[in-house]
Amino acid sequence: MIAFDPDAADPAFELVRGDAPLLVSMPHVGTGLPADIAARLTPEAATLADTDWHLPLVYDFVGALGATLVVATQSRYVIDLNRPPDGSSLYPGMTTTSLVPTETFRGEPVWRGAPPGDDEIAARRERWWRPYHATLEVELARLRAAHPRVVLWDAHSIASVLPRFFEGRLPDLNFGTADGASCDPSLIDAVLGPVRAQRDYAWVLNGRYKGGHITRHHGQPARGVHAIQLEMVQAIYMDEAAPFALDAAASARLRPLLRACLGRALDWARAG
Repeated sequence: MIAFDPDAADPAFELVRGDAPLLVSMPHVGTGLPADIAARLTPEAATLADTDWHLPLVYDFVGALGATLVVATQSRYVIDLNRPPDGSSLYPGMTTTSLVPTETFRGEPVWRGAPPGDDEIAARRERWWRPYHATLEVELARLRAAHPRVVLWDAHSIASVLPRFFEGRLPDLNFGTADGASCDPSLIDAVLGPVRAQRDYAWVLNGRYKGGHITRHHGQPARGVHAIQLEMVQAIYMDEAAPFALDAAASARLRPLLRACLGRALDWARAG
């Protein structure tokens, strides 16, 4: 079943409900831009280069797993759904982007003229941020009522080289559990089983990316909700240069590993 955010104009998300104890969130795949916002973007920002491109296609198997899928429809330049509502930094002392970004990942300005002010940010938060997170809460509660434990998988991707945020090339697969706070250790151990067994992709756990607001806020192991973020470098499944085309062969090589990881997560949840 596919459902939509109640705001028919420029909705915050699309929702596909499943009954398995797994919810996959994709907060940065949206490319929607309300007309008044699109008109204010710089040419650099208008390319939407910072989008988590093609993830619904890369994860096209989640429906067959019976998972629930929550997919953002609006660009992260409208509002970043993986940032705290007060705009506080996820990584104090390190460069990061804000609730409503003012610079691209490459340090270019997002807005022509002055960036959105506090009132506009508050309005965007109410219109797009809160419905997304409210839906996560409702769907996790629905699944938790039917299962003793539930896995929240927050799916992301990023350019492999971004000097503004990190030195060198990021590992291919960056798993985050908020330094172990967002899920039971046995879950991430199960998920990493297929990753440890392969040699094609470099990986790290709780490295530069430890999980954003979704992982940290909604991952509540004591309440039976266990969250993992996976930040993949885009070079392993797509062309990182505009027009950001999907690499069908590369994504086909990657997909079985992702499916194995989510399968392990499901097995773990069902064994609870």
